[in-house]
Amino acid sequence: MMWIVAGISVVVAVAVAIAGLSWPRFRPHLSTPTLLVAGVSMAVTLAHVAGVGRLTPAADVLGLVESLALMVLVGLVVRYVPSRRAVLSAPAAGLAVAVWVLRVFAPASLLEGVGVCAFWGLGALVAAAGGGYLRFLDVRQERAVADGRLALRLRLAGDLHDYLAHDISEMVAHAQAGQVTGDPLALARVEAAGQRALSMLDRTLDMLHHDRPLAPGGDLDGIRAAAERFSAAGPAPVHLRMDPALVVPPETAALAHRIVIEGLTNIRRHAPRAGRVDLSVRASSGALEITMTNDGVVRAPNTRHGGSGLPALTSLVQAQRGELIAEAVSGGWSLTARLPLAHSPEWSPASSSQTTRKVSAAPSA
Repeated sequence: MMWIVAGISVVVAVAVAIAGLSWPRFRPHLSTPTLLVAGVSMAVTLAHVAGVGRLTPAADVLGLVESLALMVLVGLVVRYVPSRRAVLSAPAAGLAVAVWVLRVFAPASLLEGVGVCAFWGLGALVAAAGGGYLRFLDVRQERAVADGRLALRLRLAGDLHDYLAHDISEMVAHAQAGQVTGDPLALARVEAAGQRALSMLDRTLDMLHHDRPLAPGGDLDGIRAAAERFSAAGPAPVHLRMDPALVVPPETAALAHRIVIEGLTNIRRHAPRAGRVDLSVRASSGALEITMTNDGVVRAPNTRHGGSGLPALTSLVQAQRGELIAEAVSGGWSLTARLPLAHSPEWSPASSSQTTRKVSAAPSA
Protein backbone atom coordinates (compact mmCIF):
# COMPACT_ATOMS: atom_id res chain seq x y z
CA MET A 1 0.00 0.00 0.00
CA MET A 2 2.86 2.37 0.87
CA TRP A 3 4.45 2.04 -2.56
CA ILE A 4 1.14 3.02 -4.19
CA VAL A 5 0.99 6.23 -2.16
CA ALA A 6 4.65 6.90 -2.94
CA GLY A 7 4.01 6.34 -6.66
CA ILE A 8 1.06 8.73 -6.62
CA SER A 9 3.20 11.32 -4.83
CA VAL A 10 5.90 11.04 -7.52
CA VAL A 11 3.42 11.33 -10.37
CA VAL A 12 1.73 14.37 -8.85
CA ALA A 13 5.04 16.09 -8.07
CA VAL A 14 6.33 15.56 -11.62
CA ALA A 15 3.01 16.66 -13.14
CA VAL A 16 2.92 19.87 -11.08
CA ALA A 17 6.55 20.63 -11.94
CA ILE A 18 5.93 20.10 -15.66
CA ALA A 19 2.80 22.28 -15.50
CA GLY A 20 4.75 25.03 -13.76
CA LEU A 21 7.51 24.91 -16.37
CA SER A 22 5.21 24.85 -19.41
CA TRP A 23 2.13 26.83 -18.34
CA PRO A 24 2.90 30.46 -17.44
CA ARG A 25 -0.64 31.17 -16.21
CA PHE A 26 -0.36 28.36 -13.68
CA ARG A 27 2.90 29.60 -12.13
CA PRO A 28 1.44 32.25 -9.78
CA HIS A 29 -0.91 29.54 -8.38
CA LEU A 30 1.78 26.94 -7.63
CA SER A 31 1.68 27.54 -3.89
CA THR A 32 -1.22 25.23 -2.98
CA PRO A 33 -0.26 22.28 -5.26
CA THR A 34 3.35 22.51 -4.08
CA LEU A 35 2.25 22.54 -0.44
CA LEU A 36 0.08 19.44 -1.00
CA VAL A 37 2.84 17.58 -2.84
CA ALA A 38 5.34 18.45 -0.12
CA GLY A 39 2.92 17.30 2.58
CA VAL A 40 2.32 13.92 0.92
CA SER A 41 6.06 13.45 0.33
CA MET A 42 6.93 14.15 3.97
CA ALA A 43 4.11 11.87 5.14
CA VAL A 44 5.51 8.99 3.06
CA THR A 45 9.01 9.63 4.41
CA LEU A 46 7.87 9.81 8.03
CA ALA A 47 5.78 6.66 7.60
CA HIS A 48 8.83 4.85 6.26
CA VAL A 49 11.05 6.09 9.10
CA ALA A 50 8.45 5.22 11.74
CA GLY A 51 8.09 1.71 10.31
CA VAL A 52 4.41 2.14 9.51
CA GLY A 53 5.13 1.05 5.96
CA ARG A 54 8.18 -0.04 4.03
CA LEU A 55 9.07 0.99 0.52
CA THR A 56 10.42 -1.42 -2.04
CA PRO A 57 13.94 -0.87 -3.43
CA ALA A 58 12.42 0.13 -6.77
CA ALA A 59 10.72 3.04 -5.02
CA ASP A 60 14.10 4.65 -4.34
CA VAL A 61 14.50 5.69 -7.98
CA LEU A 62 10.99 7.09 -8.05
CA GLY A 63 11.70 8.94 -4.83
CA LEU A 64 14.77 10.51 -6.38
CA VAL A 65 12.63 11.71 -9.29
CA GLU A 66 10.16 13.10 -6.76
CA SER A 67 12.97 14.92 -4.93
CA LEU A 68 14.21 16.52 -8.17
CA ALA A 69 10.65 17.55 -9.05
CA LEU A 70 10.30 19.19 -5.63
CA MET A 71 13.56 21.10 -6.22
CA VAL A 72 12.13 22.40 -9.47
CA LEU A 73 8.97 23.44 -7.64
CA VAL A 74 11.03 25.28 -5.01
CA GLY A 75 12.69 27.35 -7.75
CA LEU A 76 9.38 28.02 -9.52
CA VAL A 77 7.59 29.03 -6.32
CA VAL A 78 10.36 31.42 -5.27
CA ARG A 79 10.40 33.02 -8.71
CA TYR A 80 6.73 33.27 -9.61
CA VAL A 81 4.48 32.93 -6.56
CA PRO A 82 3.58 36.07 -4.56
CA SER A 83 5.78 36.42 -1.51
CA ARG A 84 3.08 35.90 1.12
CA ARG A 85 2.17 32.51 -0.31
CA ALA A 86 5.69 31.47 -1.25
CA VAL A 87 6.84 31.93 2.34
CA LEU A 88 4.98 28.76 3.36
CA SER A 89 5.06 26.51 0.30
CA ALA A 90 8.74 26.95 -0.67
CA PRO A 91 10.16 25.97 2.76
CA ALA A 92 7.72 23.03 2.94
CA ALA A 93 8.93 21.72 -0.43
CA GLY A 94 12.53 22.28 0.60
CA LEU A 95 11.98 20.34 3.83
CA ALA A 96 10.40 17.48 1.87
CA VAL A 97 13.49 17.39 -0.34
CA ALA A 98 15.82 17.37 2.67
CA VAL A 99 14.13 14.52 4.55
CA TRP A 100 13.58 12.34 1.48
CA VAL A 101 17.05 10.86 1.89
CA LEU A 102 15.85 9.11 5.07
CA ARG A 103 13.97 6.68 2.81
CA VAL A 104 17.26 5.18 1.63
CA PHE A 105 19.61 5.98 4.51
CA ALA A 106 19.30 4.97 8.14
CA PRO A 107 21.41 7.34 10.28
CA ALA A 108 23.20 5.95 13.32
CA SER A 109 22.36 9.03 15.41
CA LEU A 110 20.16 12.09 15.39
CA LEU A 111 23.13 14.32 14.61
CA GLU A 112 24.09 12.20 11.62
CA GLY A 113 20.51 12.29 10.37
CA VAL A 114 20.37 16.08 10.62
CA GLY A 115 23.69 16.38 8.78
CA VAL A 116 22.59 14.08 5.94
CA CYS A 117 19.26 15.91 5.56
CA ALA A 118 21.01 19.29 5.58
CA PHE A 119 23.43 18.13 2.88
CA TRP A 120 20.63 16.82 0.67
CA GLY A 121 18.65 20.00 1.29
CA LEU A 122 21.41 22.03 -0.36
CA GLY A 123 19.79 21.16 -3.68
CA ALA A 124 16.60 22.92 -2.59
CA LEU A 125 18.63 25.91 -1.40
CA VAL A 126 20.36 26.14 -4.77
CA ALA A 127 16.99 25.96 -6.53
CA ALA A 128 15.62 28.69 -4.24
CA ALA A 129 18.68 30.86 -4.86
CA GLY A 130 18.27 30.43 -8.62
CA GLY A 131 14.58 31.26 -8.46
CA GLY A 132 15.27 34.28 -6.27
CA TYR A 133 17.92 35.58 -8.64
CA LEU A 134 15.62 35.22 -11.64
CA ARG A 135 12.87 36.94 -9.66
CA PHE A 136 15.27 39.80 -8.93
CA LEU A 137 16.06 40.10 -12.63
CA ASP A 138 12.34 40.18 -13.43
CA VAL A 139 11.72 42.91 -10.86
CA ARG A 140 14.66 44.94 -12.13
CA GLN A 141 13.41 44.61 -15.70
CA GLU A 142 9.91 45.71 -14.67
CA ARG A 143 11.36 48.73 -12.87
CA ALA A 144 13.48 49.61 -15.88
CA VAL A 145 10.43 49.43 -18.15
CA ALA A 146 8.41 51.52 -15.68
CA ASP A 147 11.20 54.09 -15.43
CA GLY A 148 11.43 54.22 -19.21
CA ARG A 149 7.69 54.77 -19.54
CA LEU A 150 7.78 57.45 -16.87
CA ALA A 151 10.65 59.22 -18.62
CA LEU A 152 8.75 59.05 -21.91
CA ARG A 153 5.56 60.39 -20.31
CA LEU A 154 7.47 63.24 -18.70
CA ARG A 155 9.18 64.09 -21.97
CA LEU A 156 5.90 64.02 -23.86
CA ALA A 157 4.29 66.15 -21.17
CA GLY A 158 7.15 68.62 -21.45
CA ASP A 159 6.89 68.79 -25.24
CA LEU A 160 3.15 69.26 -25.18
CA HIS A 161 3.42 71.85 -22.42
CA ASP A 162 6.18 73.89 -24.03
CA TYR A 163 5.02 73.92 -27.63
CA LEU A 164 1.26 73.83 -27.15
CA ALA A 165 1.37 76.50 -24.44
CA HIS A 166 3.34 78.72 -26.78
CA ASP A 167 1.03 78.21 -29.75
CA ILE A 168 -2.14 78.57 -27.68
CA SER A 169 -0.87 81.71 -25.96
CA GLU A 170 -0.04 83.08 -29.41
CA MET A 171 -3.57 82.30 -30.59
CA VAL A 172 -4.96 84.16 -27.60
CA ALA A 173 -2.68 87.14 -28.24
CA HIS A 174 -3.69 87.37 -31.90
CA ALA A 175 -7.36 87.03 -31.03
CA GLN A 176 -7.11 89.81 -28.45
CA ALA A 177 -5.19 92.03 -30.86
CA GLY A 178 -7.78 91.41 -33.55
CA GLN A 179 -10.59 92.45 -31.24
CA VAL A 180 -8.82 95.68 -30.31
CA THR A 181 -7.38 96.73 -33.66
CA GLY A 182 -9.65 94.93 -36.09
CA ASP A 183 -6.61 93.50 -37.88
CA PRO A 184 -7.92 91.33 -40.77
CA LEU A 185 -4.81 89.14 -40.54
CA ALA A 186 -5.51 88.20 -36.92
CA LEU A 187 -7.73 85.26 -37.84
CA ALA A 188 -5.14 83.96 -40.31
CA ARG A 189 -2.46 84.11 -37.59
CA VAL A 190 -4.76 82.36 -35.13
CA GLU A 191 -5.34 79.65 -37.71
CA ALA A 192 -1.59 79.26 -38.32
CA ALA A 193 -0.91 78.90 -34.61
CA GLY A 194 -3.69 76.34 -34.35
CA GLN A 195 -2.23 74.37 -37.25
CA ARG A 196 1.16 74.27 -35.52
CA ALA A 197 -0.47 73.01 -32.32
CA LEU A 198 -2.32 70.30 -34.27
CA SER A 199 0.91 69.36 -36.03
CA MET A 200 2.60 68.91 -32.68
CA LEU A 201 -0.23 66.68 -31.50
CA ASP A 202 -0.11 64.65 -34.72
CA ARG A 203 3.66 64.18 -34.39
CA THR A 204 3.29 63.01 -30.81
CA LEU A 205 0.44 60.61 -31.58
CA ASP A 206 2.29 59.23 -34.59
CA MET A 207 5.31 58.54 -32.40
CA LEU A 208 3.15 56.76 -29.82
CA HIS A 209 1.21 54.68 -32.36
CA HIS A 210 4.27 53.54 -34.31
CA ASP A 211 6.78 53.34 -31.41
CA ARG A 212 9.13 55.82 -33.05
CA PRO A 213 11.81 57.80 -31.22
CA LEU A 214 10.93 61.36 -30.30
CA ALA A 215 12.82 63.56 -32.74
CA PRO A 216 14.10 67.03 -31.84
CA GLY A 217 11.27 69.54 -32.01
CA GLY A 218 13.04 72.65 -33.30
CA ASP A 219 16.19 74.28 -34.65
CA LEU A 220 17.81 77.70 -35.04
CA ASP A 221 15.50 78.60 -37.91
CA GLY A 222 12.62 77.89 -35.55
CA ILE A 223 14.05 80.50 -33.17
CA ARG A 224 13.93 83.13 -35.90
CA ALA A 225 10.37 82.15 -36.82
CA ALA A 226 9.24 82.20 -33.17
CA ALA A 227 10.75 85.67 -32.68
CA GLU A 228 8.98 86.96 -35.79
CA ARG A 229 5.63 85.50 -34.71
CA PHE A 230 6.00 86.91 -31.21
CA SER A 231 6.76 90.37 -32.63
CA ALA A 232 3.77 90.14 -34.95
CA ALA A 233 1.46 89.26 -32.07
CA GLY A 234 2.62 92.39 -30.17
CA PRO A 235 2.94 94.53 -28.24
CA ALA A 236 6.62 93.78 -27.47
CA PRO A 237 8.91 93.35 -30.49
CA VAL A 238 11.73 90.82 -30.26
CA HIS A 239 15.17 92.19 -31.14
CA LEU A 240 17.02 89.06 -32.21
CA ARG A 241 20.79 88.93 -32.58
CA MET A 242 21.95 85.65 -34.12
CA ASP A 243 24.59 84.94 -36.73
CA PRO A 244 22.85 83.51 -39.83
CA ALA A 245 25.87 81.24 -40.37
CA LEU A 246 25.72 79.79 -36.85
CA VAL A 247 25.77 75.96 -36.91
CA VAL A 248 25.31 73.79 -33.82
CA PRO A 249 24.46 70.11 -33.27
CA PRO A 250 20.76 69.25 -33.81
CA GLU A 251 20.19 68.29 -30.16
CA THR A 252 21.67 71.56 -28.94
CA ALA A 253 19.69 73.58 -31.49
CA ALA A 254 16.47 71.80 -30.45
CA LEU A 255 17.09 72.58 -26.78
CA ALA A 256 17.94 76.21 -27.60
CA HIS A 257 14.69 76.50 -29.53
CA ARG A 258 12.82 75.04 -26.57
CA ILE A 259 14.43 77.53 -24.17
CA VAL A 260 13.44 80.44 -26.41
CA ILE A 261 9.88 79.12 -26.75
CA GLU A 262 9.56 78.80 -22.96
CA GLY A 263 11.00 82.27 -22.41
CA LEU A 264 8.66 83.90 -24.92
CA THR A 265 5.68 82.05 -23.48
CA ASN A 266 6.55 83.24 -19.99
CA ILE A 267 6.84 86.81 -21.21
CA ARG A 268 3.45 86.62 -22.88
CA ARG A 269 1.82 85.15 -19.80
CA HIS A 270 3.64 86.90 -16.97
CA ALA A 271 4.84 90.15 -18.53
CA PRO A 272 1.91 91.42 -20.63
CA ARG A 273 3.17 95.00 -20.27
CA ALA A 274 6.60 94.29 -21.69
CA GLY A 275 7.56 96.78 -24.38
CA ARG A 276 10.79 95.20 -25.58
CA VAL A 277 12.40 91.76 -25.69
CA ASP A 278 16.11 91.39 -26.40
CA LEU A 279 17.17 87.93 -27.56
CA SER A 280 20.76 86.93 -28.27
CA VAL A 281 21.92 83.55 -29.55
CA ARG A 282 25.65 83.14 -30.10
CA ALA A 283 28.52 80.68 -29.79
CA SER A 284 31.21 81.63 -27.30
CA SER A 285 33.99 79.67 -25.57
CA GLY A 286 32.74 76.30 -26.75
CA ALA A 287 29.16 76.94 -25.68
CA LEU A 288 25.93 78.18 -27.20
CA GLU A 289 24.71 81.14 -25.16
CA ILE A 290 21.06 82.21 -25.16
CA THR A 291 20.18 85.46 -23.42
CA MET A 292 16.65 86.83 -23.23
CA THR A 293 15.61 89.95 -21.32
CA ASN A 294 12.38 91.89 -21.10
CA ASP A 295 11.25 95.03 -19.31
CA GLY A 296 7.78 93.96 -18.22
CA VAL A 297 8.09 91.77 -15.12
CA VAL A 298 7.28 93.58 -11.89
CA ARG A 299 7.14 90.50 -9.64
CA ALA A 300 7.88 86.79 -9.95
CA PRO A 301 4.74 84.69 -10.41
CA ASN A 302 4.18 81.57 -8.34
CA THR A 303 5.76 78.40 -9.72
CA ARG A 304 3.19 75.94 -10.99
CA HIS A 305 3.15 72.38 -9.74
CA GLY A 306 3.65 69.32 -11.92
CA GLY A 307 7.24 69.80 -13.09
CA SER A 308 6.40 71.82 -16.20
CA GLY A 309 7.91 75.00 -17.52
CA LEU A 310 11.30 76.10 -16.23
CA PRO A 311 11.66 73.26 -13.70
CA ALA A 312 11.35 70.67 -16.49
CA LEU A 313 13.56 72.76 -18.74
CA THR A 314 16.18 72.81 -16.01
CA SER A 315 16.41 69.01 -16.12
CA LEU A 316 16.84 69.03 -19.88
CA VAL A 317 19.62 71.61 -19.70
CA GLN A 318 21.29 69.67 -16.91
CA ALA A 319 21.25 66.53 -19.07
CA GLN A 320 23.50 68.39 -21.54
CA ARG A 321 25.77 69.67 -18.73
CA GLY A 322 24.59 73.22 -19.31
CA GLU A 323 23.45 76.11 -17.16
CA LEU A 324 20.12 77.86 -16.91
CA ILE A 325 19.77 81.08 -14.92
CA ALA A 326 16.47 82.92 -14.58
CA GLU A 327 16.56 86.04 -12.43
CA ALA A 328 15.21 89.51 -11.93
CA VAL A 329 17.28 92.33 -13.41
CA SER A 330 16.94 96.07 -13.27
CA GLY A 331 13.50 96.88 -14.68
CA GLY A 332 12.65 93.39 -15.89
CA TRP A 333 13.57 89.75 -16.10
CA SER A 334 16.43 87.79 -17.63
CA LEU A 335 16.74 84.21 -18.84
CA THR A 336 20.26 83.00 -19.65
CA ALA A 337 21.34 79.56 -20.81
CA ARG A 338 24.71 78.14 -21.74
CA LEU A 339 24.75 74.84 -23.62
CA PRO A 340 28.06 73.06 -24.27
CA LEU A 341 28.75 72.36 -27.92
CA ALA A 342 29.53 68.74 -28.63
CA HIS A 343 33.21 67.72 -28.53
CA SER A 344 34.31 71.24 -27.70
CA PRO A 345 37.36 71.43 -25.33
CA GLU A 346 36.67 75.12 -24.71
CA TRP A 347 33.46 74.58 -22.73
CA SER A 348 33.66 75.47 -19.07
CA PRO A 349 30.52 76.22 -17.03
CA ALA A 350 30.46 79.55 -15.27
CA SER A 351 29.23 78.12 -11.97
CA SER A 352 31.32 76.13 -9.53
CA SER A 353 29.70 72.87 -10.60
CA GLN A 354 28.33 71.32 -13.78
CA THR A 355 24.78 71.27 -12.52
CA THR A 356 22.12 73.51 -13.89
CA ARG A 357 21.27 76.54 -11.78
CA LYS A 358 17.90 78.23 -11.57
CA VAL A 359 16.80 81.00 -9.27
CA SER A 360 13.99 79.66 -7.11
CA ALA A 361 11.79 82.64 -7.87
CA ALA A 362 12.00 82.13 -11.63
CA PRO A 363 8.66 82.19 -13.42
CA SER A 364 7.37 79.03 -14.97
CA ALA A 365 4.78 78.62 -17.66
